[in-house]
Amino acid sequence: MKSLAELKAIRDRMQGEVNMREDDSSNHIRVVVGMATCGIASGARPVLNKLAEEVRAKQLDNVVVTQTGCIGLCQYEPIVEVYEPGKEKVTYIKMTPEKAEEVVEQHLIRGQVLGKYTLSSTNL
Repeated sequence: MKSLAELKAIRDRMQGEVNMREDDSSNHIRVVVGMATCGIASGARPVLNKLAEEVRAKQLDNVVVTQTGCIGLCQYEPIVEVYEPGKEKVTYIKMTPEKAEEVVEQHLIRGQVLGKYTLSSTNL
């Protein structure tokens, strides 16, 4: 069992690493795929894989692809959210690997939001 001093040292070291990651990511675009049960059942895994593959293939070093749990909009799954520094979040709905490839080309590379795939294009 570790002593209290050892645990505090680990916490301090890890806190420093987390802060470094936050500082480094201030100019990164985050692409988040909903991977809760409903997302996975709707096909989110191939979407996540395609996004990661395209970002890697196109060497988009300023883009981080990650996953999250429930986004809360099951009827619109698979959902992809794009967070860009200084801009509003863009929520893409009913995604497919083909749409994900288009999002990489148009949104992440050219900066053009694909409105036809966004949540704001639906009548809620």
